[in-house]
Amino acid sequence: MRIARISTKTPEQEASNTDLDLLNPLIEKYKDKKGKLIPLLQGTQDIFGYIPREAFLKISEETGLDLSDMYGVATFYAQFRLNPVGKHIVKVCHGTACHVQNANEVTESLQDALKIKDGETTEDGLFTLESVACLGCCSLAPVMMIGDETYGKLDGKQAVKIVKNIKIKESN
Repeated sequence: MRIARISTKTPEQEASNTDLDLLNPLIEKYKDKKGKLIPLLQGTQDIFGYIPREAFLKISEETGLDLSDMYGVATFYAQFRLNPVGKHIVKVCHGTACHVQNANEVTESLQDALKIKDGETTEDGLFTLESVACLGCCSLAPVMMIGDETYGKLDGKQAVKIVKNIKIKESN
C-alpha cells in the first residue's frame, strides 16, 4: 500500500518554483559533519515541504554526498517526500482492524469528494490523501488522521463531512 513518491514534474517545472538559496544556511551547518545525510534531508523537507530534485543536486554538489545514497535514504524512509503535499495530510488507516471495519469506504468517499486518488494532492493544495498501514488506534477503527487530530469510528459520510468542515474554515 506504499504510494509513489517520485516526482513526475520535469526538472524545469520544479526548478522554477524552488529558491535553492534557502538551503545555504542548512548546508553550511552540516557541510563538514559526520552523519549529515538525514539532517540535510530533514532540513530540506522542512524548508520546502518536500525534497525537490534540484535540492538533491545542490546538496550533492556542495557536500560531496552521492545522489544515489541520498535517494536511497529518501525513498527508504516514509518520513521523506519527493512530491509537494497539501496543507492538510489526510491519513486513512488500512491496518487489519480498520480494514475489516471498512476503511476502503472511507478512502473511496474521500477520493470522490476531493477528486483525487491515493497519494495525490487537491488542485487547491489544501489536501493530500494517503493510505497508511497503521495509525495505532485500533479500538477506534476505522480511523483517519488530519494533522495531529484523530477521527475514529468513521464511515465515508463522516470522513467527507470532516474534510468539508476544514475546507470551510480555510476559506473564512
